[in-house]
Amino acid sequence: MLEDVERWLSTRSWSVGDRPLKKLIAAKRSSNATVSVVLPALNEEETVGEIVAVIRRDLMLKVPLVDEIVVIDSGSTDRTSEVAAAAGARVVHRDDILPRIPAVPGKGEVLWRSLLVTSGDIVCFIDADLKEFSSDFVSGIVGPLLTDPGVDLVKAMYDRPLGQAAGQGGRVTELMARPLLNMHWPQLAGFVQPLGGEYAARRSLLEQLPFPVGYGVELGMLIDALHLVGLDALAQVDVGVRKHRHQDGQALGRMSAAIYRTAQLRLARGHLIRPSLTQFERGDNGFEPRTYSVDTEERPPMADIAEYARRKVA
Repeated sequence: MLEDVERWLSTRSWSVGDRPLKKLIAAKRSSNATVSVVLPALNEEETVGEIVAVIRRDLMLKVPLVDEIVVIDSGSTDRTSEVAAAAGARVVHRDDILPRIPAVPGKGEVLWRSLLVTSGDIVCFIDADLKEFSSDFVSGIVGPLLTDPGVDLVKAMYDRPLGQAAGQGGRVTELMARPLLNMHWPQLAGFVQPLGGEYAARRSLLEQLPFPVGYGVELGMLIDALHLVGLDALAQVDVGVRKHRHQDGQALGRMSAAIYRTAQLRLARGHLIRPSLTQFERGDNGFEPRTYSVDTEERPPMADIAEYARRKVA
């Protein structure tokens, strides 16, 4: 298995510089492929506008790589929608997509619904909280999908500084996701950022995958894609450094619980005995318990949704 990973690392791990924009534009023209960029956003008014503006300037106005930028607002109470629209994105509210199925909170829910309101043959997901954003994040992960028909999903890899400490970000990755993958899905051990929110995939793959509604979506998608299309259809591209807002330890605990649950379902297709997590905060009377539910729902492959099938026929 280690030999498989080493071979994969040498043949399916690239740098953003390996595919200049001129090469990508030529490949896009010859294939007639279209590219959608999706930003899931919840109260990201400080960063979403700059991300949209950079993508639009570099990859729509300077070169025609991206065909649409869609921000899916999942219930923001700040000016996320207004800022994103002013920067040039099409903004769609989560609850307006597929109203027949009531929406639940969660990042995976938003990504799943985005397939209904985008049209690209290639869909690129970018988190909306990135700082000092570079359009290399988009062109880097879209590139292999345009130039290599054997690649179906591409993850970004990068350094994640934590404050002033280099390489200390990604705590849930190192403490939860990486051990799980190495023990149970060792073919995926070569992914540097398995939980990263920046990745691109062919629509033909995404519409066949179930989507965990919460934080488990990235791990679940990677595992399910491995089983569906095989390791050689997966790739990663080095895009440099990722700077973003960091969450506190308790939020990371809840994220870890969701990721563990996603892995457990894929190991046994069973159910958690207790789909909740109790944490503690010091209050006036000592440590007080706070119990949070763990996401236990997944959305079916979009190909199974009647509204999506009708849209494809139309």
